[in-house]
Amino acid sequence: MSHIRVGIGGWTFEPWRGTFYPKGLPQKRELEFASRALTSIEVNGTYYGSQKPDSFARWHDETPDDFVFALKGPRFVTNRRVLAEAGSSIERFFASGVLLLRDKLGPINWQFMGTKAFDRDDFAAFLKLLPRTVEGRAIRHAVEVRHESFRCAEFIDLIADHGVAVVTAGDSKYPQIADATAPFVYARIMGTTENEATGYSSAALAAWADRARAWSRGGVPDDLQAVSKPKQTKAGRDVFLYVISGFKERNPAAAMSLIERLR
Repeated sequence: MSHIRVGIGGWTFEPWRGTFYPKGLPQKRELEFASRALTSIEVNGTYYGSQKPDSFARWHDETPDDFVFALKGPRFVTNRRVLAEAGSSIERFFASGVLLLRDKLGPINWQFMGTKAFDRDDFAAFLKLLPRTVEGRAIRHAVEVRHESFRCAEFIDLIADHGVAVVTAGDSKYPQIADATAPFVYARIMGTTENEATGYSSAALAAWADRARAWSRGGVPDDLQAVSKPKQTKAGRDVFLYVISGFKERNPAAAMSLIERLR
């Protein structure tokens, strides 16, 4: 059975206190609250540096059984000229305690800077470094590429061969690559605005809910920009959709509205 999980980036943001979080809620209980209003959270802190093993264990224990975290891969892996040399950094990341999330460990988002162009040989070497399993646990990988040179069939074929997803950017300035190249889909939508109480209009929320359903059923939305001819699958796909950036104060409301529409 495929799952659609909807969330936000992180859970610590002062303007959410008194808007998303109830007034007076202790900061140490914010993850507990957020994980019961949402079905997933993308952790940005792992992009900037290592987290303590105790943190991963605590995040696991503070969240419901069916909750899932997506983690940003460390920038020390992706912000380098030669990706083929990132092996030791990838190994350190997976040895840092991330497996203490156990069944709540979702996909890893390897985010690249907008200046990083597609180099087939080097990107192929990078993909070979990504472990399919670590200590017996299957690992799902997604790549968030932001340079126009990645909008080519050669890139799509390459990551599909490795079962790696490409992050679909929604409502943003970044190139949109909505090809489904893995058994799951990873989308980040960035168009929330201050003048909508739920971040997005009702029509826009309905459109993203429809796209998530299409991906989940194994289809491909026909109103997003893909590079290659859409491929259907009868198996269905897990979907991870995060409301990111935009007018950040509204992101929890947008995510909760999507969850309600998808019920």
